[in-house]
Amino acid sequence: MSDQTEVEDSIMYARAAKQYQTVGNQTGVMDADPHRLIQLLIDGALDRMAAARGHIERNEIEQRNKMLNSAIKIISGLQESLNMDAGEVAANLERLYDYMTRRLFEANVKNDAEIVDEVIRLLTEIKDAWDGIRDEALQEMARSGQ
Repeated sequence: MSDQTEVEDSIMYARAAKQYQTVGNQTGVMDADPHRLIQLLIDGALDRMAAARGHIERNEIEQRNKMLNSAIKIISGLQESLNMDAGEVAANLERLYDYMTRRLFEANVKNDAEIVDEVIRLLTEIKDAWDGIRDEALQEMARSGQ
């Protein structure tokens, strides 16, 4: 097998793997219940912040900016999806999401990995709590017919 053929095969494989991943991600989202969608969003934000942290360490400004802006959009989406009729918990989450967004903007301006770490810790605490109520949320959805 020639080097050219190996390169072409590698490119074809990479494209196929990317398409498979995209379909898998879309199927996971399409099949997800509302609780799982929030889990996926939180995971996505955490992944992007982790990537941004690596870009900060390597001084890759454009990639850092892209990842932090993506994380900010996800956190803003989480904030917008809050049911403010839920009371104090929703109000506290709204303020916390707002704080995280502002801190990520600051991390982007200052190129500061410690600020990103702070937001990762905060969002991980929310993720742990959200993951902990999974069974309860599914039971509630079943009762309400969702």
